[in-house]
Amino acid sequence: MLLLRFFVIFIIVSLSNVIAQDILQQNNNNNIVKRIHKINKTVTYDGRSLIINGKRELLFSGSIHYTRSTPEMWPDLLQKAKQGGLNVIQTYVFWNAHEPVKGKFNFEGQYDLVKFIKLVQQNGMYVTLRVGPFIQAEWNHGGLPYWLREVPNIIFRSNNEPFKKHMKKYVSAIIGRVKEANLFAPQGGPIILAQIENEYNHIQLAYDEEGPNYVQWAAKLAVSTDTGVPWIMCKQTDAPDPVINACNGRHCGDTFVGPNKPYKPSIWTENWTVQYRVFGDPPSQRSVEDIAFSIARFFSKNGALANYYMYHGGTNFGRTSSAFSTTRYYDEAPLDEFGLQREPKWSHLRDVHKALSLCKKALLTGQSTTTKVSQFNEIIVYEKRESDLCAAFITNNHTNMSTTSKFRGVDYYLPPRSISILPDCKTMVFNTQNIVSQHNKRNYKKSKAANDNLKWVMFSETIATTKQLPAKDKTPAELYSLLKDTTDYAWYTTSVELGPEDLPKKNEPASVLRIMSLGHSMLVFVNEEYIGSDHGSHEEKTFEFVKTVNFKVGVNQISILAATVGLPDSGAYMEHRYAGPKSITILGQNSGIIDLTRNAWGYEVGLQGEKNKIFTEEGSKKVQWKNVKGKGHALSWYKTTFKTPEGRDPVAIKMHSMGKGMIWINGLSIGRHWMSYLSPLGEPTQSDYHIPRAFLKEKDNLLVILEEEEKNPENIVIQRVNRDTICSIIKETDPPNVKSWANKGMKLTPVVDKLIPEAILKCPNYKTIVAVEFASYGDPLGVCGAFTLGKCNAPYTKQIVEQLCLGKEACTVPLEKSMLLKNGEDGCPGVVKELAIQVLCGTGATKQ
Repeated sequence: MLLLRFFVIFIIVSLSNVIAQDILQQNNNNNIVKRIHKINKTVTYDGRSLIINGKRELLFSGSIHYTRSTPEMWPDLLQKAKQGGLNVIQTYVFWNAHEPVKGKFNFEGQYDLVKFIKLVQQNGMYVTLRVGPFIQAEWNHGGLPYWLREVPNIIFRSNNEPFKKHMKKYVSAIIGRVKEANLFAPQGGPIILAQIENEYNHIQLAYDEEGPNYVQWAAKLAVSTDTGVPWIMCKQTDAPDPVINACNGRHCGDTFVGPNKPYKPSIWTENWTVQYRVFGDPPSQRSVEDIAFSIARFFSKNGALANYYMYHGGTNFGRTSSAFSTTRYYDEAPLDEFGLQREPKWSHLRDVHKALSLCKKALLTGQSTTTKVSQFNEIIVYEKRESDLCAAFITNNHTNMSTTSKFRGVDYYLPPRSISILPDCKTMVFNTQNIVSQHNKRNYKKSKAANDNLKWVMFSETIATTKQLPAKDKTPAELYSLLKDTTDYAWYTTSVELGPEDLPKKNEPASVLRIMSLGHSMLVFVNEEYIGSDHGSHEEKTFEFVKTVNFKVGVNQISILAATVGLPDSGAYMEHRYAGPKSITILGQNSGIIDLTRNAWGYEVGLQGEKNKIFTEEGSKKVQWKNVKGKGHALSWYKTTFKTPEGRDPVAIKMHSMGKGMIWINGLSIGRHWMSYLSPLGEPTQSDYHIPRAFLKEKDNLLVILEEEEKNPENIVIQRVNRDTICSIIKETDPPNVKSWANKGMKLTPVVDKLIPEAILKCPNYKTIVAVEFASYGDPLGVCGAFTLGKCNAPYTKQIVEQLCLGKEACTVPLEKSMLLKNGEDGCPGVVKELAIQVLCGTGATKQ
């Protein structure tokens, strides 16, 4: 009986503990809910800034598109954006990605918009949601789904009832989904701005009075969604109230005439960090000095929000790029295609954000005055009366001449085309032209594991003829409407019977086949023999294919594989764009010109390999593969398997030996390759193609390549990508890093012991410094990755840097003569000296 009593007491106590834990957990959950409820924010605006929950903010934003990376990459990208000083992430919403088939939505994987926005919030940043639905963005069809083109009587982006009906339905669906997840700021989410339409001013005049009518309608649609956040229209000078008109461009601090109403803030939706590239383009760059100048200039002139387009470029996977746009997108952004920090772009912009943040209170609460010192020099000051708040921006706008500007009794030296930032109107903490942050170099290293014993096999497509594809239409079908954006490829077939009297004589020139095409590219076969290819360009889609052909007596088969390279993404009346063969003639015949345009044509959409999905494990078993021996036939598929590259670095495939086609990894397309379209420099626009680690398996990976031209895949290389070569180049005259300062008690205060220039080096991805490859204090020459000694060099520099840096993830080397000149011997007195350091980061043992 006593034992039973103890057992009952034990049960009661245990249940009490469980109940107590449940109550405690419930209280914790309630507290979490309360905390979430407390962060619900109102978002309003006035002529100075956005006002978030009653507080003004300086907003530094960057475009990161969830569709152009993988969900596995998102956390790292967002963390690096946060570390780079951003507090806003901007993204488009991609209609054709989410509703590729009418009424069937997709929000899975890399299209999980809600998951992406929630990750932004977890990183403590806001979101600008560019709903579109037209986005341009060098994205296929500007984001509009192909099926929209087939809606009767539709006119895109106009005061057109069919278009407005589907646009309203889509916008409502997206806003509804985001609201359901409580992602707008008044719901406790991170979204503080939303955008309707995109750069409509470019085409508005083409629609006469229906253009302005559409703008008014689109603005009313946006406001009617009741998101609780302001709406914007970029590059829309007549944005209807309460929608805010915003600027796009490289220098909105000078080119933007301002909001169309005085009670709207100045917002910069796209500061282009580089020029996007299309196939056939040479390399494109924009210096970080110019970007930093533009950002400082914009905020010095009442700017409220500036967004970098792009902050991470990413990849146009599959067939998602627009006409002729490269698979790699904005690789020269602060975060490159692989998500690696491009230096000094990333860190120099981080530093300008820090400098502007030191001016935040003065910028947001002070009154500004502008003093024009000369044609190229001006001083903008923000001050608050009866307080110590003061910030100054001293500008030298001359492109190649430095100057000295006097401000409040002090002379300030300004390099050409630069702005000096003085958060207290006395101390210059940052100059846009002086880079004191680190540099780096991107390296491609052949993967030993992945390239070990690759064995290639091939399968060649059957060349379609009228035997398989008898005539369906009198003339060749229009290509866009034939393909319906389901593939890049369509066969066109016809035949012509020639007699001996038609053909040129033995010693006469051969016949010529001429095909006029509206774009984009084509392969041509006569009697199942490949005779050549041709293509248009981004600027001029149409082209003329001309080739000599030895026709035979009897029936001659003419087979054209016409192809698109993405749909158009800009301009008026996009629904009326066309592509494909337009006219086909044979010249040089004894019987005269033979016009085959109305000869009756057969056609077929797609390739055999696509239909069988031979780029997948299961589909690859449906065809007969044979060993590769030298160059393959035009229009062939190549297959191999490779081991997953060692380590954790990003992965790329070098396609330098190939021509044009598409690449699949484990059934997933990483995009179009096009090596044979050379830039004016004689080089392919893009040689290396990103393979996301998330696409790879633990062991064997299936690699399948569709190649249109006669190529050999055996020189393809799978590589690991890193930016493990990091450098610093600083001068004695450079200022201390802006991180040396903080605002304490309304005053600018140093937070370091010595205010001197320092070389600051930090390895990426938690690696450590394993070698000091170069170090010189004197007058070194070259750039990161290619330094050489100058005329003078302090002999102990490398040894000192090794002592300070080897084995560390990050290190600082002060530019102190007393330390660097051990014996006080100066090999070049009177010369302004530089300290140049190059180190290698890695995961192995250090090398001395």
